[in-house]
Amino acid sequence: MSELTDFALILLLVGGAFALAILATPLGRVVPIPAPALFLVAAALASDIWPQLRQDISVRTVERIAVVALIVILLNGGIDIGWRQFRAAAGPILALGIVGTFITAGVMAVAAHVVLGLDWRLAGIVGAALAPTAPAVVFSVLGGREIEGRSGATLEGEAGVNDPAGIALMVGVIELATHADATGWVIVKEFAVEMSIGLAFGLAAARLVPLLGRVRLPSAELQPVFVAVMAGALYGVTALASGSGFLAVFVAGLFLGDAAVPHKREIRRFQGSLAGLAEIVVFVALGLTIDITHLSAETWLQGIALWLVLAVIARPVAVVLTLTWSSLTGRECAFIAWSGLKGAVPILLAAFAIIGGVAKADRAYGLVFVVVLLSVVAQGSLLPSVARRLGVPID
Repeated sequence: MSELTDFALILLLVGGAFALAILATPLGRVVPIPAPALFLVAAALASDIWPQLRQDISVRTVERIAVVALIVILLNGGIDIGWRQFRAAAGPILALGIVGTFITAGVMAVAAHVVLGLDWRLAGIVGAALAPTAPAVVFSVLGGREIEGRSGATLEGEAGVNDPAGIALMVGVIELATHADATGWVIVKEFAVEMSIGLAFGLAAARLVPLLGRVRLPSAELQPVFVAVMAGALYGVTALASGSGFLAVFVAGLFLGDAAVPHKREIRRFQGSLAGLAEIVVFVALGLTIDITHLSAETWLQGIALWLVLAVIARPVAVVLTLTWSSLTGRECAFIAWSGLKGAVPILLAAFAIIGGVAKADRAYGLVFVVVLLSVVAQGSLLPSVARRLGVPID
């Protein structure tokens, strides 16, 4: 049957791409280009060589893949940090993760309007999309090594907060961009509703974490799988209640990270491996939606301009305004400013705008792709040397 052979070809190409991506991960230690950028570009080139990949995998399908991947990544991030470590750095994390998200989005929206000439609604989409950061990319660039001290906890905790915050912000911006009678109040309303409900569901789930010790499963190997499945269920029930399922999963992960539950080591190992795979999957999947060889020279030049504003102005301003009062040193703040790398979430948010029917959202999608690629390649490649120069310990 032609359908079976057509699908077999897709499975061969996608499976081979993922296998090569996994095998290429160690190259990040010897090749100056970070592995996430390789995944993104390789997938984009593959979809140009075999257009059937892009035709058979819609933006909506990729968006759903990315949502599942982000659930896995945020759950693992919460488990890795743990509530005690998060609480110790809660001030900087919440300030940078929430206030910093709005500052970054605002600066980038102004830049997109003033420098690129985009109308305010499309500029707001670009600004909201480029607000979240990606610590998974930072740690991938560093070859899996951990950033010691408060810098690492702040960076990872920031993403656990600003990914849900950025998504909630984008929901409001899309609402504003697609309804002629909407005002800026809709952004505040959507953000407050999503974050408060997400936090409430996350805390409720945290109260149930100790019950994991009472669950008797047929085999110990099923415990990590059960945790992952319950995280997906938590996201679903929170989203159905109009809350941020991503925030709920991250909060539950924080409490699970410190909880004394059976098979904790197996849970950590399984979630860590799953999150690593999810990172690869989401970059490859998002790369398949980009027609990289047909991006115009104007898109590349405008993307470069936006990235320069982001790296030189928006991120440093957000860090200065939110972390100056904290106990972090100037060197730590400088490292955090440079480490605000962009990952898959900005591209996912731009995909939300396309699915939401925002006018000219495909233009924003191309711009965000270029900014993410430059952020990972240009900033990411220099990250290890920046850490050494600033004296930030990396193990």
